[in-house]
Amino acid sequence: MVPYILVNDMEKVWSLLVNAKKNRTERSNVRVDIILDNAGFELVSDLVLADFLLSSKLADEVCFHGKSIPWYVSDTTKHDFNWTIKQLGSANHMWMSRCGINWEGNLKKGVWVFHDHMFWTLPHDFSSMIEVASDLYAELQKSNLLLFKGDLNYRKLTGDRKWEYSVPFHQALSKFHPAPLCSLRTLKSDTQVGLKPGQGEQIQASEPEWMVSGKYGVVQFDAGL
Repeated sequence: MVPYILVNDMEKVWSLLVNAKKNRTERSNVRVDIILDNAGFELVSDLVLADFLLSSKLADEVCFHGKSIPWYVSDTTKHDFNWTIKQLGSANHMWMSRCGINWEGNLKKGVWVFHDHMFWTLPHDFSSMIEVASDLYAELQKSNLLLFKGDLNYRKLTGDRKWEYSVPFHQALSKFHPAPLCSLRTLKSDTQVGLKPGQGEQIQASEPEWMVSGKYGVVQFDAGL
């Protein structure tokens, strides 16, 4: 399975969270933000990840960012988010219902928060956020780690350009650095950066459809400024 993860920065992400936990003070909670992609099962797995971050004490609070309207039919909106947790809470399955009830409690306690913002559905690369939606950029700056889910978020992180495969991720972000960030992405479009020299070309030679097949993925981290 690992060979299909073309960039695997999980160790860097783990180190960041462990160090943030060590350096936490009473006045500075560790916050992780998850910029959501699809509703349905993918959202449930995002909620499980957020549960792990809290239960392992790697984070004190998790902020979810969804769409005000569905950019694509499956995009997570506030209604999807709340409905999913309510459905789990009323499920006829002990562990599913326990999760739903606990997650509802996280929202009531304020350790989970859902935000939506029109910027996520505007036709701008994320490098424009500081000018177009300075309030959202300032909100993201409060985070210890930003997790960007999915292919569309990756395309907007990198400007959806036909970069050379070996261009550094940091460069392709075009000065979008509100906080340390990581893209969790399955390749479904023809933009990819941060590969080793020759890595993309080698795959291309044997698998011409590798960038859109959904077979490959990245866990790609940028520490910011």
